Amino acid sequence: MKDTIFLFFKVVIQTSHTAIRDAVKELETETTYFIGSTKNVQVLETEIIKLNTDHLDDDELH
Repeated sequence: MKDTIFLFFKVVIQTSHTAIRDAVKELETETTYFIGSTKNVQVLETEIIKLNTDHLDDDELH
């Protein structure tokens, strides 16, 4: 059976970026990751889904 699943990961960071959206963007574009196949599951494709981070540094949210 072929299907699409979504796995979510918690990532705790410390950054020198002053805007958290810059840290997120850097991780989305520069992270190396590996999700491998198992005996019963063949991984066909993986991708980091980019988040809409425009609102993350808005003063209204703090």
